[in-house]
Amino acid sequence: MSKTLLVCDCFGTQTIDFQTLSKTTGASCAGCYTSLCTTQLDVASAAIQEGGVTIACAQEAHRFSELAEELEAEEPQFVDIRDRAGWTEDTASTTPKMAALIADANLHDPTYKSVDVVSEGTCMIIGPQDVALAAADRLAETLSVTVLLAPDSEVDPNPAYDTVVGTLHQTTGSLGQFHVKINAFQQSLVGGRGTPKLTAPRDGAASECDIILDFTGGTSLFPAPEKRDGYLRADPKSSTAVDAAIFAASHMTGTFEKPLYVRLETSLCAHSRAEKPACSNCLNVCPTGAILSAGEHVTIDPMICAGCGSCAAVCPSGAITYDKPTPDHLFRRITTLATTYRDAGGKDAVLLVHDEHGAQMISLAARHGRGLPARVIPMEVTALSGFGHAEMLAALASGFAHVNVLIGPKTERDALDPQLALADAISADKITLLDVADPDLLSDHLFNQTHAKALDAPILPLGTRRQVARLSAKALNPDIEKIALPEGAPYGAVVVDTEACTLCLACVSLCPSGALGDNPDLPQLRFQEDACLQCGLCTNVCPEKAITLAPQLDLTDAAFTQTILNEEEPFACVECGTLFGVKSTVEKIMEKLAGNHAMFANPAAARMIQMCDGCRINAQYHSDNNPLAGGERPRPRTTDDYLSKRKDH
Repeated sequence: MSKTLLVCDCFGTQTIDFQTLSKTTGASCAGCYTSLCTTQLDVASAAIQEGGVTIACAQEAHRFSELAEELEAEEPQFVDIRDRAGWTEDTASTTPKMAALIADANLHDPTYKSVDVVSEGTCMIIGPQDVALAAADRLAETLSVTVLLAPDSEVDPNPAYDTVVGTLHQTTGSLGQFHVKINAFQQSLVGGRGTPKLTAPRDGAASECDIILDFTGGTSLFPAPEKRDGYLRADPKSSTAVDAAIFAASHMTGTFEKPLYVRLETSLCAHSRAEKPACSNCLNVCPTGAILSAGEHVTIDPMICAGCGSCAAVCPSGAITYDKPTPDHLFRRITTLATTYRDAGGKDAVLLVHDEHGAQMISLAARHGRGLPARVIPMEVTALSGFGHAEMLAALASGFAHVNVLIGPKTERDALDPQLALADAISADKITLLDVADPDLLSDHLFNQTHAKALDAPILPLGTRRQVARLSAKALNPDIEKIALPEGAPYGAVVVDTEACTLCLACVSLCPSGALGDNPDLPQLRFQEDACLQCGLCTNVCPEKAITLAPQLDLTDAAFTQTILNEEEPFACVECGTLFGVKSTVEKIMEKLAGNHAMFANPAAARMIQMCDGCRINAQYHSDNNPLAGGERPRPRTTDDYLSKRKDH
């Protein structure tokens, strides 16, 4: 079905070249309207009934969605070209940017995986007695409430909810599946006169709940509490915060859709091998504690994962990938924006990456300020922290002259800052993190930003994040062979101290990516730089401490071929001449053991050190003092033996 594009100049407040937009985006656009949401609503109604329509207005999206529902028609797509392009102080043409935004909106949005989370409304409230009990009174009709009071508190039973005494010892889980352990746990005894008595205190009482209301005002029960579904925390001294938490808790019953933000391929994980530590990048940046070590790989709890994307940005092997959206879809969006902008006549575009908070700032800047420059193309993403060095470099290599990342109050800087440093080392002064909270300051910065020049020959970013990063780096640095990278970069070389290396090849056997290899015919240590993750496992496992890492990016074809890091002359077996082992190692062993150790005191035993496996076994078997040798093998018994024995009797 061909797309229909409806554009509106919003009472003449923006200039729209509908013919160029139609030609560039491939959508059918018959003209530009002035009040599509009011006096010309019949035009929108007719287009919605036909289907396949994109309406270039986000502010009135709810109005058009309700209209589609009334008409029992498919809901149209929406794209904002007014706040993000049309409303601007810039006198340059905004048509190329509008075309790019429309083309991006028309991309097929992939489906995402999710699971259902069921909350039956079981709620635990902790905090000061007066605040907790008041909250319980308000929630008792909506939720199944249990109030946990501090030890030595006086319990006044209320039939509407349960009240217990104790100290919260451990809490795990998320919405619909919290698990709690309580020490000094006491329940009130039903019956009797006066203040009810309590049961004897006991430790380790376990329970479950769907929602936790924390009014203690102290340390949070979880890391990144604002990202933990079902955990509501408020300052007990703030009545506004308490009211907001109570209101939110009252709406946390039913079945909720939990997106599965990331995908984990354990076979690619370079976390550890043979109990030797290697990469822990994702563990170090996960704000919610959703990632845990599980031996040779990590595990991710999808119920705790908040979808910040930090783990995917720092994963060197691609074992963790962001799935909402996938890297392929994000690269496709970047390419579409850059290509459409150029096809519509634009030059040297600047990409502004932002999240929902940034979208609000852009809208305020457009409505009340200078707006965005005509060359600045905004791209909203769900996981700003997941916009790593590969995406930054891909944007530059796709034809953007500069990349700005507008961080928000919820952005995880622990992952984003190192990614910027890595991208900046590969392409200096073309990527900027904007930590701006004022819409006017944002506009001023973008208008005053130095004009940079985009690549003359942009690339098409295809492949994994590592492949795209290398391809982009090569396009951005056509005359450079090697680039020095900051410590911790996922690209680099392995440096071997050949004087200390004994070619034991322990590093080869444990290398998770196969970057280190051996030669089955000769004592050699081989290395392929393109495959190296710089995980550090080889440095941790080397018994001689002969290996160090050198973060760098080799842009030549040599990175894809195996090079010899260390090699030595093989030793020839003194019996059969077969090459085995390392000559220097065999000679050192002979020097230390021959004649100096009880097992190798005589020349015949010492000579076995210089034999290959097969000859050594033969020599040991035929030696005079063979510990495995037995007496002479008895003759097999035959039928004649049995018959002769019967005759004797």
